[in-house]
Amino acid sequence: MSSPASSPSAPPDTGNRHITATIVLACLGVFVSYLPVVGVSVALPVLQQALDASTEGLQWITDAFILPTAALLLTCGMVGDLYGRKKTYLAGLTLFALGCVVCLTGGSVVQVCVGQALTGIGTAALLPSTLALIGHVCPDPRKRARAIALWTAALGLGLTLGPVVNGVIVEHTSWRWIFLPALVLAVLTAVAGAALLTDSRAERERHLDLPGQLLAVVAITGLVYGVIEGGSAGWSSPQVVIAFVAAALGAAGFVLVELRSACPMLDMRLFKSPAFSGAALVMAVTLFAQVGLVFALSEYFGLVHHASTLDIGIRLIAINGFTVVLSPLVGRLMHRVTPGLLLVTGLVIGGIGALVMNVFQADTGTGEAALVIGVFGIGIALAMAPITTIAMDALPHRLGGTAAAANSALRQIGSALGPAVFGVILTHRTLATLPGHLAASGLSPADQGQVNGMVSNVGIQAGAFLHLKTAESTGQALGAYGASFTDALHTCALVGGIGMLVAAVIAVALIGIRPARAAQTVPETAAHPAGAAS
Repeated sequence: MSSPASSPSAPPDTGNRHITATIVLACLGVFVSYLPVVGVSVALPVLQQALDASTEGLQWITDAFILPTAALLLTCGMVGDLYGRKKTYLAGLTLFALGCVVCLTGGSVVQVCVGQALTGIGTAALLPSTLALIGHVCPDPRKRARAIALWTAALGLGLTLGPVVNGVIVEHTSWRWIFLPALVLAVLTAVAGAALLTDSRAERERHLDLPGQLLAVVAITGLVYGVIEGGSAGWSSPQVVIAFVAAALGAAGFVLVELRSACPMLDMRLFKSPAFSGAALVMAVTLFAQVGLVFALSEYFGLVHHASTLDIGIRLIAINGFTVVLSPLVGRLMHRVTPGLLLVTGLVIGGIGALVMNVFQADTGTGEAALVIGVFGIGIALAMAPITTIAMDALPHRLGGTAAAANSALRQIGSALGPAVFGVILTHRTLATLPGHLAASGLSPADQGQVNGMVSNVGIQAGAFLHLKTAESTGQALGAYGASFTDALHTCALVGGIGMLVAAVIAVALIGIRPARAAQTVPETAAHPAGAAS
């Protein structure tokens, strides 16, 4: 299918007002799209009780947003290149608002998942279009780096304010209203964008890549579905085996199709650039650890500490809050030290912060927890803007849309796998260590069997309503459950921390920490794939 006739996009409007408006609206778009990510995660204990959801159901509420985002990002980036980034941006806000309406009226896990999926599709359109709009009006690398730092700060602000705003809402009214602020902001941003944005397209002819899109959906969905279902149905169950086989075949087919396509959705030859490959891998691992640990810590504070949604949001604010506070500084530092050095420093600090979470116990105080979480948040803040800048600068300017879409796709794949993998770890480790903690608690064998049975049947969410006949036995049961869940959190912290340290090694090997930006370019054969017009 050929693209409609289109001329190369006009040179960027250099007027300061237009550039400023574009950057502000791009930041508003990513801010709106990231409000629900952690905001919904911290409300999971409330959703569990209101909707009678299982642990698996809660994972799907999270991944129903992230899965379509990851699966459709590359296609949305291509659609923006073909039909206009402004149109894609406005369509994304419209779908996002529609998803919020569905969630706002939801009365079941299925309906909330449908609403989350619609907001995820909207986010898939927003992320590449916002970055591509910035790249179009900021061709100068220095100005683009500062704009991307602001974009990253807006993303972090959405992740930071979402939990706090939702906590206040849940404290005073129904959980459904947590979707109202995002709905209002999406509508207002769409109205402003329609009036102020100037459309742009790719400077080379592109075509929709339907085979590649279908195979990407099969690969990503199969992988995440297999991880989530494997934790509950068993890793050898037929549906899980089929899901993993489909994921492997889909991934292999995607690579083959993209290598042979005259106009691929993701030109695999772009990965010949070590900087682009390194940024892609590091992005996936970092978001895997970040979103996965937010999911695990939200459950820990809610089920072990019995914190309210607002308290959970406040305790987790440091994970993304430092991104907001430090992003302007990081943007300036990238011109004084290399982005690679900042990235590696952030990954090491973040990895250490995650590993130190192993000191958490069932009775760990808020101050101690906030200090450790703050170290992890500082690492994330130092790493996020450099990852995006390195990925964008690794490709020629005319491929900025491709870089933005690929960068965001890897971000969302990591984000989708985080809650899926960490949810499985939490369930399995809690169930594995619970009998030992119950035996040491002093409970009678009958009460031990009752607690074991409840947690086995309900999952880790049993901690939200674990009560026995007497106050004494209730305290012993909750103590054993809290110790078991904390053991599981330690395993999540090890996985996340080691993952970030491995990502630091990958960054040193593929990106480097020396000023070698001129070498961070894609090979000419990749920049001009067959059939593409420059």
